[in-house]
Amino acid sequence: MFIARQPIFNRRMEVFGYELLFRTSSDSKAFDGVSSSYATASVIGGLFESGIDQIVDDKRAFVNFDGAFINSDLPELIESHRLIIEVLEDVKVDEQLINRVQELKHKGYKIALDDFAESYDDYALVPYADIIKYDLIVTPLSTLESAVTKAIRNGKILLAEKIETEEEYIKAKEMGFTLFQGYFFSKPSIIGKPNSKATTKAQYSRIINELKKEEPSYQVLAEIIEKDVNLAYRLMRVISSRSGDDLIYSIKRALTYMGLKEIERWINILMIQELGDNKPKELMNMSLIRTKFAETIAIQSGLKNIKHEASMMGLFSTIDAMLDQNMEEALADISLPSSIKDSLIKHQGVLMPIYQLVRAYEIGDWENTDQLSKKMALDENKLFDAYMEAVSWARDTVRLMYRM
Repeated sequence: MFIARQPIFNRRMEVFGYELLFRTSSDSKAFDGVSSSYATASVIGGLFESGIDQIVDDKRAFVNFDGAFINSDLPELIESHRLIIEVLEDVKVDEQLINRVQELKHKGYKIALDDFAESYDDYALVPYADIIKYDLIVTPLSTLESAVTKAIRNGKILLAEKIETEEEYIKAKEMGFTLFQGYFFSKPSIIGKPNSKATTKAQYSRIINELKKEEPSYQVLAEIIEKDVNLAYRLMRVISSRSGDDLIYSIKRALTYMGLKEIERWINILMIQELGDNKPKELMNMSLIRTKFAETIAIQSGLKNIKHEASMMGLFSTIDAMLDQNMEEALADISLPSSIKDSLIKHQGVLMPIYQLVRAYEIGDWENTDQLSKKMALDENKLFDAYMEAVSWARDTVRLMYRM
């Protein structure tokens, strides 16, 4: 079983919901009539019985349904305020389907038309749709001006899907789209622009470089951190949450209490948080999911000796977008193992298969996920559990960070 999620943003770049990308197996690449529909229903049923919050947090779930699925009572397993029913573009529209859509709307469910490429005026489901999704690869923005104007006049919510660049996002926003989907948010906005975060990056780089020495000095680390009151405060908050009744009287004592490996993990996470401060929070969330997911993949594939490098690779995999620089510039002056830089800059090396698998799973490229899993001798059935563990860990970590 494969299940991943793709974020959907509102105009403020806050996550509105997640589209769930799922397949019952690596061989299942699309809905394929009634049998596939009900096979998928069993997956969705099991997923939501285990708790919808586990994968979409407190957001809405966008799920693709074919005609047979819609006409069944299975959508009603999920509470109406948590589910967006996406009607697939190839669904046969007849009186039975229209009546069922009306019934679901009456029960509070929102209806979205997926990959809409029909005539806005003539398509029979348009009057019942709350959300219309346009795939910008199939229907470029330049072809949609008339339809967009009519849809907005009729109170429809417009969702631009497969946005690849910030320019597309800005144009869609100007046209009146209010929801946006794609991985444009995880790419640098402007390559090579002056970077106001250089000081923050340099401060963390000094700490990371000290941690990478053969014998790191707690005294040197303490001296660096003591010069930054914000960082010192955040460190003490982290320690206080773990030390219980033990009193911590100095930065150096806090560091020795924490231990070098734990310091390194938290310094990296704090750096990602600060560097991504003016970016969508989902970007930091993605880096946290990747760090845990990559570490687990390394362990499960028998590469425990590089699990720490895999973890750091995942964490730093979005730093180019956070700094609006290319990856080579973003990682300059940070003393990282060559294996990490090879994978993120040169796209090669021992960590590259792990990175490729993380990315394939993340975007729902199940064919590539299957091939990479087999190449790495991974039990692909454990990938979903590993992914869910990463999502849960990232959620808990973010909550702790924002209480600091």
